[in-house]
Amino acid sequence: MSNSAEITLPIEWDDDERMNFMFSDFKENRDVNTTDWDSKMDFWTALIVKSCKDRRTVCVNLQELNKIFKRKEKSPLGLATVIQSMATCGKIQRESEFAANVDCGWLSWGVGLLLVKPLKWTFSTLLGSSRVHLEESFVIIELVKEKAAELLRVYRSSEFSSCSIVSFQDLCTLSSNICADESTLCMALLQLQRDKQVMVSLHEGEKIVKFCLPGQDRVSAVSDVDIGIYQLQRSEKLLGERVEKLGLEADKCKEEARILLREGKKSQALRCLRGRKRVEKRADNLFAKLESIREILDRIAQSQSDKMVMQAYQAGVAALRLSLKDVTVERAESLVDQIQELCDTQDEVNQTISSGVTAADEDMDELEEELKSLLNESKPDSVSGLPTVPANNLQPSAVSILSSLPDVPQRPLNISTEQLEEELNQLTLTDSGFQQKKLTSPAKILDPAQ
Repeated sequence: MSNSAEITLPIEWDDDERMNFMFSDFKENRDVNTTDWDSKMDFWTALIVKSCKDRRTVCVNLQELNKIFKRKEKSPLGLATVIQSMATCGKIQRESEFAANVDCGWLSWGVGLLLVKPLKWTFSTLLGSSRVHLEESFVIIELVKEKAAELLRVYRSSEFSSCSIVSFQDLCTLSSNICADESTLCMALLQLQRDKQVMVSLHEGEKIVKFCLPGQDRVSAVSDVDIGIYQLQRSEKLLGERVEKLGLEADKCKEEARILLREGKKSQALRCLRGRKRVEKRADNLFAKLESIREILDRIAQSQSDKMVMQAYQAGVAALRLSLKDVTVERAESLVDQIQELCDTQDEVNQTISSGVTAADEDMDELEEELKSLLNESKPDSVSGLPTVPANNLQPSAVSILSSLPDVPQRPLNISTEQLEEELNQLTLTDSGFQQKKLTSPAKILDPAQ
């Protein structure tokens, strides 16, 4: 039970009746009771995966599982069947098969990667044996993919992100919070190499890892340029550490000289100061070399940026040449001429339409003036129809007669002709000089034309 303390066990782990069923072996035939079979299989499958997550590992073996899940001095009897089922479903894979599927020379440096690999495993694999050996290690595919993605994320957010190549030891330190051991880190790197995100190789007996640069789909092979940059970066790191160490040593000499001077040991204090000067001189020389290396690295980084810019320029020129493949100056001039002709035609059409609309507007203005004059003629002053008789041309008798007549009404007359004739017949004419025949027709009097 001590091994199981590293993981979080389910609630039913303390239920004896339930655990007695889970710790029992599987029936030989699943069809006897599919519900119990599937329930037990799902329970152990989920618990195995969860135990690996809690222990930050991706590999399991039957011997280790029997120790982890031991309860009351008893181990589960059906774990071998569970591992066989998970392998059949593709959830786990033999560690040897997982490493062999990588198409690069990992086994050249990973001889110690597979901790235990008896020869009988190879024969059992070739002969198709489904028997699970106690020490045979399996990789959980789901977890190793998660570890690989997490390792890549941690690298890109670390101080090593500016370095395309990282030493294996530095990577172990970087992934200490992700991977429980070196074997787990190797499995994650195997997955990343399978995904073409890293490349692992040997350099002077040292394992180095090259990561895929941001923006690239796959990592490139380790080249001599990469090795040179890696060596410069290692030299920069070592020189930096030495300069820092010499600085501490110079400070120590200065402090010792101060103490000796207080004690009155002037000669010894002078020797300490001379030693401090020598240390500072060595530190200055190393710092000058360090600055030279940093300048070279900066130039290399700048050259890589220039290379990316040149590649972008080349891609842009190729795209521009392809887009202008069917475009010529003569064709452009022809198109411009056609556009100009169409614009001139459109201007003429618009001018014609505008002139037609203006003529119509003038005709409408004339009609409006004529209608206005008709309205003025139909006002009440002119409705009476009686002409204005000049007083200077009338005889005195006519003036007397006209003055005796009633005023002309200012509103429209609603009197018929018969009524007017009857009223005129009743009038008594006193002036003998007035010609009666001119008054016999009232219609003529009312007509302005007469």
